[in-house]
Amino acid sequence: KRIYGRISNLMHSNSKNTTSTLPFTPSQQEPPSNPPKDQAKQSSKQSRKEQATMTSLNSLEITPDTYLDFNLAPNELTSRTTLTLRHPGHTDDHIAYKIKTTQPRRYLVRPNQGMIAPGGSDTVSILLIEKDKQILLQSYEKLGQTGLDHSKDKFLVQSCVVSSAFSSKLTKDSTELYEALTSMWNSVSNKDSQASVSHRKMHVRHQVVDNSPTSPANGSKTVAKSFKREASSQANVDTMSTDQLKSELTNLRRKYDDLVSFSMNLTAERDILSNTLEQTKRDYNREQATRSALESKQGAGAKAAGGSSSMLPMILLMIIVAIACFFLGMKLASDGGAAALESVPVLNQLINTDETAQPVAAGTDEL
Repeated sequence: KRIYGRISNLMHSNSKNTTSTLPFTPSQQEPPSNPPKDQAKQSSKQSRKEQATMTSLNSLEITPDTYLDFNLAPNELTSRTTLTLRHPGHTDDHIAYKIKTTQPRRYLVRPNQGMIAPGGSDTVSILLIEKDKQILLQSYEKLGQTGLDHSKDKFLVQSCVVSSAFSSKLTKDSTELYEALTSMWNSVSNKDSQASVSHRKMHVRHQVVDNSPTSPANGSKTVAKSFKREASSQANVDTMSTDQLKSELTNLRRKYDDLVSFSMNLTAERDILSNTLEQTKRDYNREQATRSALESKQGAGAKAAGGSSSMLPMILLMIIVAIACFFLGMKLASDGGAAALESVPVLNQLINTDETAQPVAAGTDEL
């Protein structure tokens, strides 16, 4: 027992010394401080944070922020809504914006691009074309509100910070500013561009509002009547009180808005008709070019066929003459008139050859 106890103590002390000399056991080794995956995750998170920061600097405060509601009323000339864009003031630079839609022929956006100073705001008017409004009303009459709830029309508001040199163009002519903004957005939309652009998508909702029925076709008559009332009211301006003047001013503003909407509607219809006319002209010119090319090919084929057909009578005439000469020679030979043909050198040789060959044929017959 004593020997066994000493051996066990020695083994235990040796095991302690062995483990103390080892730097780390396999389970106690320190993990690597920065694995590659963790580094990639940290860099991606940092880039996302930077991108979110840049997007917040580029973004505008939009009202409304999610949906654009269009009220469809049969008695109104146009259905429109407004979009308010405000510079939040996170940066001292101007912010440029551009508005796009999935239905450019259905909606008229004014203005569709511009620049906003720090702390400033712009109001964008979006007009629904009367033709598409009537189509939506017909869909509502057939299917009800469910026919309008699943609208796929969308708007996209893009914004980005511009330099102070570019923002100085804000004081220039509107045409030059529009061209500069158009070229700037074309360059930003390029895939190779590294500019940070904020995107905000907005959906469209159409709702029918029941009002007193009035035909939309009488819109111009309504505007004309309103101007007649305005002319008659101007004569009584001197006798009006302050409240009456305020109400009259409100009516004039409303009429002016109706007139602007009506003119914008006509402008949109004109643009659509001009685009359709240009497309029709291009299709017509393409069809005319195709038809002329086909006719030229057919003409060349007819000429080739005509040339080959013109040679056919000559060939037939030559064959007929050759056959006639053959039978004429046979007849002369049978009638004994071959002596008249001996004066021709070539025919003389042929005739003599035939005569020398006749006795041999006769001798063979006798034998």
